[in-house]
Amino acid sequence: MRYSYLFSFVLLSTTIISCSKKDSEEIQPKLGTITQSVYASGVIKAEDQYTLFSTVSGVLQKKLVLVGQTISQGQSLFQIESDKAALNTENARLAYQLSQESSRYIQDKISDMETKVQMAKDKLTLDESVFKRNKNIKQYGGISEVDYEKIELTYKNSKSNYESSLKQLSQLKIQLKNEQSQNNINLKINEKSQSDFTVKSAFSGELFDVLVKEGTLVTPQTPLAVIGKKNSFLLELDVDENDMILVELGQKILVTLDSYKGKVFDATVDKIYPIMDERSRTFKIEAHFDVLPAKLYPNLTAEANIIIQIKKNVLTIPKSFLIDNQFVLVDKDQKRKVKIGLNDYQNVEILEGLKAEETIYKPKK
Repeated sequence: MRYSYLFSFVLLSTTIISCSKKDSEEIQPKLGTITQSVYASGVIKAEDQYTLFSTVSGVLQKKLVLVGQTISQGQSLFQIESDKAALNTENARLAYQLSQESSRYIQDKISDMETKVQMAKDKLTLDESVFKRNKNIKQYGGISEVDYEKIELTYKNSKSNYESSLKQLSQLKIQLKNEQSQNNINLKINEKSQSDFTVKSAFSGELFDVLVKEGTLVTPQTPLAVIGKKNSFLLELDVDENDMILVELGQKILVTLDSYKGKVFDATVDKIYPIMDERSRTFKIEAHFDVLPAKLYPNLTAEANIIIQIKKNVLTIPKSFLIDNQFVLVDKDQKRKVKIGLNDYQNVEILEGLKAEETIYKPKK
C-alpha cells in the first residue's frame, strides 16, 4: 500500500537528554498529531472538458473561431468541404419535388378510383336487393333454379368487384403516402448529412485549443479542438488500486501544483469512478477546490494527498528509531517489541510497548 504523509504536528516538546552530538541518537517519545493520507496524481480539467471530433471525413476548409474565444451551444466552429454532400442534397430535393408532381397524378387516380368504388357499391346494393327478393320467391317456386343461380352469381360478382375496388383504392393511398414519406425522409437525411460538414459546439464554454490546420484532411478519428466551461475547473486524479478502498466521497485533499511552488490548496473528493484502468491499475476520482487558485489552465499537473484520518495526542517516535516495524532499542543493545499504528513520512504512532518517559536509542546502520 502506498501512502504519502504531509504533516505531523508536535504538540509537546521533545525532552532532550543528550548533548548536540547525541540529539539524533537518543530520544524520548513525544505526543503529537499524525495524519494518514493516500497519494494521488493527476491534472486540472475544465468542467465538462471534451475533445471535439467530426462525424464526417473531408478537407478542413475554414476555422470559424479562435483559441481562447468564448463559444455558445450550437455555434459553428469548423467548415469541412461539402461539395459532394451539397450535390446529394440537391438531388434529394429534386426527387422530392418530382414526387410532389407525381402525387398529383396519383391523387387524380385516387379520385377516379373513389368514383369506381362508389359505382361498385351502388351496383352491389342493387344486386343484393334483387338477390334477396328472388331468394324469397324461390321458396315458393316462383323462379327457376337456373334464373336464381344467375341472379346469385351477379350478386357475388358485384360483391367481389366492390371489395377489389376498395383494395385498389387503399393501395393507391398507401403508395401516395409512402412515396411522399420516402422522398421527404431522403431529403432530410441528405440535409442532415450536409449540415454535419459544419462542426458545431455541443456546449457553451471556452475554446482552449484548436488541433488542426486549414487544408488538413480530417476523419471522425481526428481531434479538432478542446472545449470546456470557462473559469470552472476540477481535479482529475489517479489513485493506486491498493489504496482505493480507503478513499470515500467527501474526504479532504491537500493539493500541490507545479505552477504554485510551496503552496498547498484544499479540495474535496466529490466523484469516484467505480472501475479500474487495467493499464495503469488505478482508479479515477474527481475533486473540486474549496477555493480556486487565482489562475488555472487545463492539463496543469497536480499531486495530492487524500486525508484518510487524523489522530491527535498520540505517542510518536521517528521512523528511523524503529527496527523491522516492530522493535525499538531501550538500551543500546536491548530490543523491545512495540505495536505501531499510523505513520507518516517521518514519524510512527506507538500503541503499545513504550511510555513517554522512556528513552530509546537510534539503531546503528
